Amino acid sequence: MDYSAANLSLWNIIIQVGMIAGAILLANFLRQKVPFIRKSLMPIAVLAGFLLLLLKILGLIRPDGELMEMLVYHGIALGFIAMSLRVPPEREAKSGDLTGLKSGALIVSTYMVQGVTGLLITLLLGYTLMPGLFKAAGLLLPMGYGQGPGQANNVGSSYEALGFAGGRSFGLAIAAAGYLVACVVGVIILNVLSRKGKVGQARQGRTEEPDVSFFQSKDEIPVSDSIDKLSVQIAMVLLVYLVTYLAAWGLTSGIAALSPGLAATVNTLIWGFNFIIGSALAMGARALLEKGKKAGVIKRQYQNNYLLNRISGFFFDIMIVAGIASINLEDIRGLWLPFVLLAVAGGVVTWFHLRFVCAKIYPGYYYEGLISMYGMLTGTISSGVLLLREIDPDLSTPAANNLVTGSTFGIVLGAPVLILVGIAPRSDLMCWITALLAAAYLGLLLLLILKLGKKKKAK
Repeated sequence: MDYSAANLSLWNIIIQVGMIAGAILLANFLRQKVPFIRKSLMPIAVLAGFLLLLLKILGLIRPDGELMEMLVYHGIALGFIAMSLRVPPEREAKSGDLTGLKSGALIVSTYMVQGVTGLLITLLLGYTLMPGLFKAAGLLLPMGYGQGPGQANNVGSSYEALGFAGGRSFGLAIAAAGYLVACVVGVIILNVLSRKGKVGQARQGRTEEPDVSFFQSKDEIPVSDSIDKLSVQIAMVLLVYLVTYLAAWGLTSGIAALSPGLAATVNTLIWGFNFIIGSALAMGARALLEKGKKAGVIKRQYQNNYLLNRISGFFFDIMIVAGIASINLEDIRGLWLPFVLLAVAGGVVTWFHLRFVCAKIYPGYYYEGLISMYGMLTGTISSGVLLLREIDPDLSTPAANNLVTGSTFGIVLGAPVLILVGIAPRSDLMCWITALLAAAYLGLLLLLILKLGKKKKAK
């Protein structure tokens, strides 16, 4: 085997990942040293992605688009698997509070608002100024804003295969615009609320040191063992991902054998939303480990929440950098009008929807819940937490926890999104039907939120 630089297949992944690593370190340095960037609250991974994109536009580097797309695709699944393997705190497992369920309904209802808004924009453009526009493109708004670059990449690629030229880059551009909305608009909103005395100012940094329970729980496998504890966490994540692949392969093969016509529509979505299958399998694996421990078959707890958080954060950071860096501006050259309209409308409708619903769900910490959800549902969970820390630096309210528990319930409640994404591209009529179905599901979710809230108040 040739180990020299001439063997590009051997060294290409090192070169590409090395560029990502260098961009992350440079972005971290700029965030620490440049006051404007630090005050913008832009996540380091987002800044790193824009740095690589700028260097690519200037012709100074050449990111491998196919490899970057692979990193985005696998990163979102591996990150969610690591999150789903975590052992929930004992207080959460025993709690009968319905806030997690209501937060999940809030998240998915925001997807519906964004989806209906996006479809109306692209449908109207398609019938007036841009007759050749792929009318289902509006559904990339909830994918990019609500679910982030991973799903924007997957659904955009699926739509590109169905005839939407530049669909993948368009979806990733929407996701990148969502980060800007979360970081720029979110900070402006915080400053306005602060001047009005609605929220307090954050303290600079935390002085207290975390205790041992922050890093590990009782009865975990020991640190000084024959295998490193981090290796055990990574092995569990990768094993679940392998089972995810086998499950998706078996499911799509079975559907193709029974109905080739159905397989043409459904199989692409199954592979595109493989992170949902991975999350479900990870939660199943977690339940099996818990049962084995209770039965005495397993003597130790194998998951370490601190390390699993770090693993998921690593994969999400890689996914974000690779996703933004792989945007091809040439692909969206003729799509600037729908892009701008979707980006602006997405930020506006998301804000007003959350203002109304958060008041019903989080009466005791309305602004913390509103700001954190706005940051997550235009960017990612990291931008939601960053905005929240500005008014709740110690995370003393349940707002940060609601982002996680709500996302878990959102996976279940968001299952109809798969159907809507799949049927919309079939025809113009199906786009209108999809908008109506999304609006109807939005009504059901709002009814669920309001009804659960009344029951809780009555008790």
